Amino acid sequence: MPPEALPRHVAVIMDGNGRWAQARGVPVVQGHREGGEAVQRCVRAAIEHGITYLTLYAFSSENWRRSGEEISDLTGLMQFYLRHRLKELDEQGVRLRIIGEPERFGASFCRELRRAEEKTRGNTRLVLSLALSYGSRAEIAGSARILAERVRAGTLAPQDIDEDMFASALQTHDVPDPDLVMRTSGESRLSNFLLWQSAYAELIFLDVLWPDFSEKDFAEAIQRYMRRQRRFGGRPE
Repeated sequence: MPPEALPRHVAVIMDGNGRWAQARGVPVVQGHREGGEAVQRCVRAAIEHGITYLTLYAFSSENWRRSGEEISDLTGLMQFYLRHRLKELDEQGVRLRIIGEPERFGASFCRELRRAEEKTRGNTRLVLSLALSYGSRAEIAGSARILAERVRAGTLAPQDIDEDMFASALQTHDVPDPDLVMRTSGESRLSNFLLWQSAYAELIFLDVLWPDFSEKDFAEAIQRYMRRQRRFGGRPE
């Protein structure tokens, strides 16, 4: 594949762990465990395809509505993968970034996340952003508050605020906007994920449940992306 035809940034809404478990009559936590393995496959596929940025929607701000038991299981699984797979990510040249509100998971887990970010900071093969307790509307509101504080402090004039400045106050200010957003499980919505950043992203919705997601699914999504003509509001040549 010619590098210029590939998406630079792929974002994934990982959906279907619960339905996968329900269909098999096993506990939901088993679906999350299998979903963790799918994350590993997705990262490997991104590296193999030469993708530079990968963002995974791991836990939304709305997921706090789930049962305390499920949230506890999810948190434990994330801690397990962080402790036991970080070395592998580091060796693969993956830089880990966290967006969202990870502090809501507790000070101890948040410190582990920040240490993982620091440990992998120098890696350049793939920037892996995990969205934890993330909601795009909250992120947009946060950007507005940052700029409002600058206006109140007298360091920014309201008329100087433009799209670039607003984007610079988002948590994703240091990564490019996604070229491709894919979602598994057959659902066809963004669910409060990277709403500002996805203004011109190509959207692909897959019927596969996340625990069954494979390198082949990733490759097919990339092929579908490459067949599309991206005009960004202009007319085809």
